[in-house]
Amino acid sequence: MDPFDAGAGGILRQPKAVWATAGASVVAFMGIGLVDPILPSIAQGLDASASQVSLLFTSYFLITALAMLVTGFVSSRIGGRRTLLLGLALVVVFAGLAGTSDTVGQLVGYRAGWGLGNALFVSTALAVIVGAAAGGSAAAILLYESALGLGMACGPLVGALLGDASWRYPFFGTAFLMAIGFLCITAFLKEQPKPARRTSLLDPVKALGHGGLASAAVSAFFYNYTFFTVLAFTPFVLNMTPYRSGAVFFAWGVLLAVFSVLVAPRMQKQFGSLKVLGGSLVLLAADVLVLGYGNHTAAVVCTILSGAFIGVNNTVYTELALGVSDAPRPVASAGYNFVRWFAAAAAPYFAPKIEEWTDVHIPFVVAAVTAVLGAVVVLVRRRSLTHEAKELEPRHATEDGVTVFAN
Repeated sequence: MDPFDAGAGGILRQPKAVWATAGASVVAFMGIGLVDPILPSIAQGLDASASQVSLLFTSYFLITALAMLVTGFVSSRIGGRRTLLLGLALVVVFAGLAGTSDTVGQLVGYRAGWGLGNALFVSTALAVIVGAAAGGSAAAILLYESALGLGMACGPLVGALLGDASWRYPFFGTAFLMAIGFLCITAFLKEQPKPARRTSLLDPVKALGHGGLASAAVSAFFYNYTFFTVLAFTPFVLNMTPYRSGAVFFAWGVLLAVFSVLVAPRMQKQFGSLKVLGGSLVLLAADVLVLGYGNHTAAVVCTILSGAFIGVNNTVYTELALGVSDAPRPVASAGYNFVRWFAAAAAPYFAPKIEEWTDVHIPFVVAAVTAVLGAVVVLVRRRSLTHEAKELEPRHATEDGVTVFAN
């Protein structure tokens, strides 16, 4: 069945509950890149350094990583609908508070609370969408991935448009949009059945005892350091107005969405997951090297181009994490994300620090090295990564859910 078919069960013929959750998902993913084009403005407005402002990402993703051990525990006890609403409520409160910050310390703290809310929401949204969808999971998953790509693309653009007037407005805007999402889910989404088995806090950690899942997580850890060096550090290097920076990262997000949803599955089917992943990681390493050492035009082009490699990597890593072990998918995904999000927390902090200790080029050298290390892990551990996955054609998560961002 064509998931784009407008007939019953197609992507365009879904219940209001699915559209409400997908719409809130767009805003949730927008929040990740929302601050990108306004990082220099925030630094100027709060009289903070680049490394201090980059802690907005570090606190956000550090809490996100730790929350991976909690989200399954919570949702298996209170249900998907209540978990979504709890996550949305936290985002509304902390995003609004972030807009009132007078110091960078306050802003970093509020972003941490925002990260907890976002983790609770995005870790549950796909399972809820699939559970509420009509006509099977294919159209629902495509809708979710489209929401992810749209959010990643629009986040920097919305941040630029609102941030041009004041760096505070994007935070208030996110709180407002998430409040609308809260009301829509309250009105249209009925409670979903609770899982038959409750998830413990240690289940995701135990799942990492599987060699294939651990290998995927370690490789993704190195890759995520590269990814978030581009996302969090590049705006300072480009040194552009919020509008221009937002346009660059909007184009970056469009490529990420297109390559994640449309290109990566076709490449996996033709060449196999590990070959695609290894090649994409090496190309990403070359891209960030040129980004770091090229002129300003080259830096802009390579920033946008990196979205293509990141989109491919996000999709393939998610497929590996979900297919390589026999652990329940939500548990395997939580363990995998628990490891990789620590790199997302580390890169925004260390990249500007490395610049302070050396020069502006070296953070990108480190990012290139970590991308290559990710490819080396894939090469060395390829048997563990394919033993149970068996180089399957790309498949997506099913009704038992998956913790993603993207990936």
